[in-house]
Amino acid sequence: MKNNTRTLSVVLAGGLLSASAVASANSDCKGLPSHAKLRLAVSSVVAGGGNAGLANNMWGTVVNRDGQVCAVVFSGTDRDDQWPLSRVISAQKANTANGLSLDGFALSTGNLNGTVQPGGSLFGLQESNPVDTGVAYGDPEHDGGNARQYGQPNDPLTGEFVGGVNVFGGGLALYTVSGRVIGALGVSGDTSCTDHIVAWKTRDALGLDNVPNGVASGTDNLILNDPPTAGSFEHPSCGFGEEALIPNLPIDFPVGANP
Repeated sequence: MKNNTRTLSVVLAGGLLSASAVASANSDCKGLPSHAKLRLAVSSVVAGGGNAGLANNMWGTVVNRDGQVCAVVFSGTDRDDQWPLSRVISAQKANTANGLSLDGFALSTGNLNGTVQPGGSLFGLQESNPVDTGVAYGDPEHDGGNARQYGQPNDPLTGEFVGGVNVFGGGLALYTVSGRVIGALGVSGDTSCTDHIVAWKTRDALGLDNVPNGVASGTDNLILNDPPTAGSFEHPSCGFGEEALIPNLPIDFPVGANP
C-alpha cells in the first residue's frame, strides 16, 4: 500500500508540474491564437484554395516573442496528410521570422534568401542556431517521441524552444494593432512560395498582420527574382503559378487592421 501511495504521489506531482508548465506556456502566449483557432485558420486557408503550388495540406506553428512554441497544427485529418518533415520546418520558420523582426521592421523568412547566398551579407546564417532535435521530436525528456501527439495541443514542441533558422518562404512575424511584434507564424508543406501565400492569408485571418514596415514596399512580402541577387532580399519563384499571386497579396490581403 505504501509503495502504491508513493507511486500515486509521484504521478500526481508530475501531473501538477505538467499543468503548471502548460499554464505558464499559455500565459506567455497571450495575444496569440490558441491551438483550435490556429488550426481553423490554417485549415480554412488551405481548403479555400487559390494558393497555387501543389495544393498540399500544411503544418503551422506559432511561437511567442521569446521563441517559445505556443501551438503546432496541421490542416489535414491526421498528421500523415501533410509532409512529416514540414512540422519541424514550420517551427524553424516561425523561430526565424520572430527572431529577425522588430516592432518597427518585419523580415519574412523569404526575405532572407538572397542575403544568405555566397557573397551575401548573411551568408552562413542558415547554418546557425540549429534545431534542438530532442525538443523537435520528443526525446525521453520531451514526451518520449510520441508521434501521435504531433500537431495536437500536447505536441512535444509546445512550450519548448526548438530554435532553427530557415531562409525560404513561409515564416511571418505577428503584429498587434499597435504595431508591436508578439511572435511569429511558420507554415510548411508545399512549395516555399505557396507556404508564404498560406502564411500571409492565415496571418490576415488571425488579425495579426499590422506590419509597420518591411523590405518589400513597406511589407514583408516576397520579392521574386530568378535567381535572387546575392545580398538582396529577393526569393526565387517556384514555378507552380505562385508568381501570379504573390505580388498581389498586399492588395488582396492588405496588412493593417482588417476592415
